[in-house]
Amino acid sequence: MFLLWLNKLIIQNTLNMHKKLLLTSFLLLLLVKISGQSKEKIIDDYFNALAKNQQFSGNVLVVDNNKIVYERSFGFSDHVIKAPNTPDITFPIASISKIFTATAILQLKEKGLLKITDPVTEYLSGFPYPEIKIRHLLSHTSGLPPYNAFFDKEQKENPDKVFTNEDFLPGVIANKQPLVYQPGEKGNYDNINYLILALIVEKVSGISYEKYIKRNILRPAKMKETVLFPLPEQFNRAEIKNFAFPHIYLHLYDDNPVKSNSIPYVKEYWHSYAFRGFADYISTIRDLWKFDKALYDNTLLKQETLEEAFVPVKLNNGKNNPDEFGLGWEIEKDSTMGKLVYHSGAAMGLSSNILRNVTKHQTVILFDNAHFNAHENATKVMMLLNRKKVDTPKKNIAKIYGNILLNKGATEARETLESLRKDTLNYYLSENEMNTLGYDFMGNNNPYHLPEKHFYKQAVETLKTNVDLFPNSWNAFDSYAEALLENGQKEEAIKMYQKSVELNPDNENGKKVLEGLLRKKN
Repeated sequence: MFLLWLNKLIIQNTLNMHKKLLLTSFLLLLLVKISGQSKEKIIDDYFNALAKNQQFSGNVLVVDNNKIVYERSFGFSDHVIKAPNTPDITFPIASISKIFTATAILQLKEKGLLKITDPVTEYLSGFPYPEIKIRHLLSHTSGLPPYNAFFDKEQKENPDKVFTNEDFLPGVIANKQPLVYQPGEKGNYDNINYLILALIVEKVSGISYEKYIKRNILRPAKMKETVLFPLPEQFNRAEIKNFAFPHIYLHLYDDNPVKSNSIPYVKEYWHSYAFRGFADYISTIRDLWKFDKALYDNTLLKQETLEEAFVPVKLNNGKNNPDEFGLGWEIEKDSTMGKLVYHSGAAMGLSSNILRNVTKHQTVILFDNAHFNAHENATKVMMLLNRKKVDTPKKNIAKIYGNILLNKGATEARETLESLRKDTLNYYLSENEMNTLGYDFMGNNNPYHLPEKHFYKQAVETLKTNVDLFPNSWNAFDSYAEALLENGQKEEAIKMYQKSVELNPDNENGKKVLEGLLRKKN
């Protein structure tokens, strides 16, 4: 009997142990699942708020240790016909193309076909800057002026001419310009550096830039949806299949963006300049992830080469380039989440970013075809991925105010502003945004060279509201005075300039304008 009882006890204890193990395993699995859902939900909440606020239109992919944490599309590939963005749609990646060019140069270095310390003249005969080395080009420390400095004169004389890479070296030799600074002395990001690198790739490899990138980067990484599609073609074609068109909000008070290629200035600029090497590719979020994976598994470059590329290049004085540029990559100064390297892309109405946490094997790829803040958003997503606090996106009151002011009048606009100010959880009010709105109404904020629109009455009302909201800001009073003057209200403008100078005696421009007004008055 005792043995029977003991056997039953052992069996019961074993069953209880199995139940506890099963329960523990279930709870652990549930915890992992909840944790995963929590990360996804936090990121989703962030993008839902952005999209609701008209602050994001595009695709996003978030990867943690080679597993997709989050992938979604928002907004429209064509805002005019309301065609939605989808995960498989191709986006212009603009200057993210530069990391392909940098990878090509570093591959040629690994093969012993060039050294990054070599002068450019060793590969491009006649290049008139013998002091510039390949390293300077990779890190944007060459001191070269923008490429249009060499060609603008000829472009004005021959407006139908399209300048290509074949024109570059002869044009630079014939119209040599002074360097902005000595190579390695400072840093300034400029496309010209990567145009020259593309020429070096062709010279050393003996094949075209496009063929080299396809054979040595896209094909090994299995990137079948990434193709060279020059910016002039992107900006000068009305219809492109499965393509996210860049869009622009022409004014802060606008509700709907327009296609960038509908703006004459944009079309004209990209008609003239068809240089390659810095902004030519289109891709999908999944295809760019393949590039990311090919870097992690060293399909494209050796690990020691990547580690060298991810270190900020030193200037001549021994200090880091303030932009923290390495060899083709920019490095985040804040390393509290790990080592972050990235590259952004931007064009008229387009913003893209690939942000890589090489310490934790995390990647954020983000395309936006109606805004200019992809890197800012990618950084915030990386923070969310690493359990750091990020403020919920808020709506811009200045934008809402401006739209109502233009369409419904001052009374309703002011009432709406006062009401929304109370909801600090969902809305924000900025002195600078209100100031920008005022100048937008005056027609002074016109980066796209459009026929000017002047809404002086609305400008005066906006900037008057701004001084009411920020009564201690000398700049608010200075801007209000300028709007009054533009609207023919000289007496009131004098008072506002006086108030501005009173608040800031160092406002030299305000004092100068005020002196001129008082002189004419007397």
